[in-house]
Amino acid sequence: MAIPISQVATVASYVLKKKLAGIKRYSLTLMLEPLFRCSLACAGCGKVQYPPHILKKQLTPEECFAAVEECGAPMVAIPGGEPLLHPQIVEIVNGLIARKKYIYLCTNALELKKKLPEFTPSKYLTFSVHLDGQREHHDFSVCREGGYEIATEGIREAVRRGFRVTTNATFFDGTDPHSVRAFFDEVMGMGVEGIILSPGYSYDKAPDQNHFMGRARVRRMFRAILSNRKPTWKFNMSPLFLEFLMGDRNYECVPWGMPTYNIFGWQKPCYLLQEGYAESYQELLETTKWEEYGVASGNPKCANCMVSCGYETPAVIEGFTTLKGFIAMARGNFKKYPNANAMKVFNEAAPHSHAALVQIAEPEAVLEETHA
Repeated sequence: MAIPISQVATVASYVLKKKLAGIKRYSLTLMLEPLFRCSLACAGCGKVQYPPHILKKQLTPEECFAAVEECGAPMVAIPGGEPLLHPQIVEIVNGLIARKKYIYLCTNALELKKKLPEFTPSKYLTFSVHLDGQREHHDFSVCREGGYEIATEGIREAVRRGFRVTTNATFFDGTDPHSVRAFFDEVMGMGVEGIILSPGYSYDKAPDQNHFMGRARVRRMFRAILSNRKPTWKFNMSPLFLEFLMGDRNYECVPWGMPTYNIFGWQKPCYLLQEGYAESYQELLETTKWEEYGVASGNPKCANCMVSCGYETPAVIEGFTTLKGFIAMARGNFKKYPNANAMKVFNEAAPHSHAALVQIAEPEAVLEETHA
């Protein structure tokens, strides 16, 4: 298992306490955005498209700590923007460690190697490095030549210094599963704890709107990537969520499971959609019309979303609150997901720029999906 036992135990006990208390809406991870400013302008991200006066703003450490305590989630992801550009990021991280929160500091790693001496290794701190595939694909994705080399240098140095490190990859239409599988070999060879992955979501502000996928195509791609997996690959995610990406499980979106707090307040309804802000976490829970979001709602903005901020929470809850889910989760950490027809008909179902390279079988139920 890629996730330390202490973290698993903390999350499991937290989820079980909520279940026993009869609380249905609660958060597993707080998405804490201390700033939108970034050192990259990735084609699939809309954060840096804000005007300069917004990009100059940032949360104070006190505002970060108040949001974390108000939310109460055991895990805190710190995306952005680029968190390492925040002048008080070390103070923020140390404050969260003191509160015994499991932190995933999401970074493009351009500043990581330089900043590492300011941090102290801890079981509560993980550097989650944005790495979208092998060298050529990553550099194209982040719109910066040489970005892969800088990021991997940062990863190796962080591992050498004893930090927990994961990679965080977002995949879009045109992704070559062969290359992704080779990428998994590369990053595991760097000594990372595990891999985090997700399909891309069509941010309204993202400059590239042509490479976001429908749900059927997402499932075909991840079935190609994750079938017949190697035992050396470790994923820092619920195995049930990975099965969801492959089309083997179905979950409804739980947007309150990973709420977002940033310079504007508590974002409604989730990290990916901006439909107003609440002044408090409780107001977010009580005033957001949750029934208007998720695939089941019919909201067109949610129709193709399969991103972890909405769908990993129900996977985690199933794994820790039901016997069937717990057994499936335990098995999923060791299962290779054999597929006799792997790499066979992927191109025919979802032709794209890498059509000559990749093929894979797909269940009929997935092929019949309307959102191709």
